[in-house]
Amino acid sequence: MTVTYDHTGRTVLVTGGTRGIGAAIARAFHDAGATVTICARTPPAETPTHPREIRFVQADVRDPEDVDRLVSGFDRLDVVVNNAGGSPNAPVDGTSPRLHARVIELNLTAPLLVSQRAYPLLAASCGAIVMIGSVSGSRPSPGTAAYGAAKAGLHHLALARCLAAEWAPRVRVNTIVVGLAATTGATPHYDPRQGGPATDGHVPVREGGPAGTVPLIAGAPGPDETGAGRIGATIPAGRMAAPGDVAQVCLWLAAPGYVTGAEVRVDGGGETPAWRHLTARSR
Repeated sequence: MTVTYDHTGRTVLVTGGTRGIGAAIARAFHDAGATVTICARTPPAETPTHPREIRFVQADVRDPEDVDRLVSGFDRLDVVVNNAGGSPNAPVDGTSPRLHARVIELNLTAPLLVSQRAYPLLAASCGAIVMIGSVSGSRPSPGTAAYGAAKAGLHHLALARCLAAEWAPRVRVNTIVVGLAATTGATPHYDPRQGGPATDGHVPVREGGPAGTVPLIAGAPGPDETGAGRIGATIPAGRMAAPGDVAQVCLWLAAPGYVTGAEVRVDGGGETPAWRHLTARSR
């Protein structure tokens, strides 16, 4: 059974919506009839898979002036998807404190800022906010400690749930906790029939996938070593998440409903723990 959503007449903002998971989310809302705006620090690549009807605004969501300019361009706003995020590989030892501060600004402070500025419009429309979180916020994230800490602050009894409580019942706030995800470097073509993007087989392996800048998983084989398939085999669902999997959940959480303050895990059942292999061998 295929579930479809009708967002005709609704206005949607997707931060970091030029590529990867963000682009799939933007395309899914567009295909569901919404008027979609995306923002990022750099324009999207020229590609026929990105509909011209999707409006692009150049903005850095860490900058209050940029966010004010972005939000002031709306007369109505029904949905905000706080997707912009990511981190370079940055072990704590020997790296600049400023780098870690900037990672936290992007992954935690920016969603707060965008949500705060968008609140009056969302309250007027009884709208919804969807935070794109990561499993890095719920388990060790070596090499991206600041990113993991920021994502933990985003969804674990912190920002999203506080906003859900403060702004109920007019604005609903929920989080999607993304597991290991396969994204392409270019803007994907979202196909609702397949639930994912078209790829060329060269699939970078990403954690949480929110912005296409999250590093390769430590110790994992690279994409030229069929890393996506080998890592997918460790997930109970048998594969990593595709951008379309996340987009489908966004469409559901953005639709008018009762759910707020929730975390929806899109992780295919999680990462298979080491003790599962030990148990299997002991049988």
